Amino acid sequence: MTIQLFNTLKRVKEDFVPIDERRVRMYVCGPTVYDYAHIGNARPVVVFDVLYRLLRETYGEDHVIYARNITDVDDKIINRAMESGESISDITKRTEQAFLDDMSALGAMHPDVQPRATEHIAGMITMIGKLVSAGHAYEAEGHVLFSVESYREYGGLSGRNRDEMVAGARVEVAPYKRDPADFVLWKPSEDDQPGWESPWGRGRPGWHIECSAMSEQHLGPTFDIHGGGQDLIFPHHENEIAQSTCAHGGSKYVNYWMHNGYLMAEGEKMSKSLGNFYTVHDLLDEFPGEAIRLTLLKTHYRQPLDFRKDGIREAKKELDEFYLALRNADVKAEIPDQVSAPVLEALADDINTPKAISHLFELKTKLNAATDGREKSQLKGELMLSGDILGVLGQDADAWLRGSIKGDAEGLSDGDIDALIEQRNQARAGKDFATSDRIRDELAAQGVILEDGAGTTTWRRQ
Repeated sequence: MTIQLFNTLKRVKEDFVPIDERRVRMYVCGPTVYDYAHIGNARPVVVFDVLYRLLRETYGEDHVIYARNITDVDDKIINRAMESGESISDITKRTEQAFLDDMSALGAMHPDVQPRATEHIAGMITMIGKLVSAGHAYEAEGHVLFSVESYREYGGLSGRNRDEMVAGARVEVAPYKRDPADFVLWKPSEDDQPGWESPWGRGRPGWHIECSAMSEQHLGPTFDIHGGGQDLIFPHHENEIAQSTCAHGGSKYVNYWMHNGYLMAEGEKMSKSLGNFYTVHDLLDEFPGEAIRLTLLKTHYRQPLDFRKDGIREAKKELDEFYLALRNADVKAEIPDQVSAPVLEALADDINTPKAISHLFELKTKLNAATDGREKSQLKGELMLSGDILGVLGQDADAWLRGSIKGDAEGLSDGDIDALIEQRNQARAGKDFATSDRIRDELAAQGVILEDGAGTTTWRRQ
């Protein structure tokens, strides 16, 4: 099977040919750990989690290396510590763990490598030293800056011209810069700020050099795929290409650049003042993580996404239907050797998750219509395995439908519901249909739906 990916650098969809099929390498920019991740931060995590699953399916689990960094030294972290009085260490440890917990709740697999910036300072200093020696960087007033003029291909990823780059980037105006577009590789640190000794004095790295050094250490100077949000194309990824290429004598940095589209919330840019600033942490108090994940995957990753709470509610209902089909197929699933071909083909076509999801619906329809036990078993297994590559349908069906997956089921407990169902069964046996109907209505009013089958009654939460 040939995977096709849209390469931002070339602006075309092309066949993916790894450098080494036995060691397929992917790097995705991770979080700066100073606050809870918002839903925009979660989109690339979920998108590239699906790509990671597809690569593992195609090349084998032992032949894919996925690295996603943790930025734990940054001015935002320093500012948060000053504002809150909390130590930098406590902020980064707490926030990193919250990020990992929240992304796990969204069904994201852990990367194979998760480097922290503070553990790779030596590599950053070495890379900066190479750039200075080669004439691509210079020291000025305790700072080391990359000379954009020294790299002729600068701007190739974003397609921006000189004026656009200077105006569009959050360029720091500083008198020590030779050129306004030059960016910081190393900056001095005050006594109360994190800092490391270097040939240019005590200081800390700029943001861009961090990813270049970490990806080099874990994936090598040239690797297959680099991913992230569209907002990182410029200046972050543009700067990564410049410094990494120049540090390695012109060798290519990355073969395939991939970026997910922007995310809006409730039709507008996310803003706390508009009340549509959604952190994953808060959303998980209200919705199951799997429903949030499905919401993100129903739009193609390169398209802009208008994220709405109504969309999560719709995704939750759709998952209810899937899990109901799996529960009603009361046979043991026969798991096939390979994911359903239409699902794989959709994902191999530039991670077309909406099309892949449509095939899951087709499998669900076939499963609901099946009457033969063997056919049910095969379709159930096919649906479960095909859902797994998208990171969905891996929960216990009965637990999902009873609402216990969320971990904070409100209202009636499972025991309360079972007791009321037993009372209803006794009323029905005694032909007391008024009591039977009353119990059904009371449960429905609390979001519990009863389904009477042959000699048994099952239930699920709405």
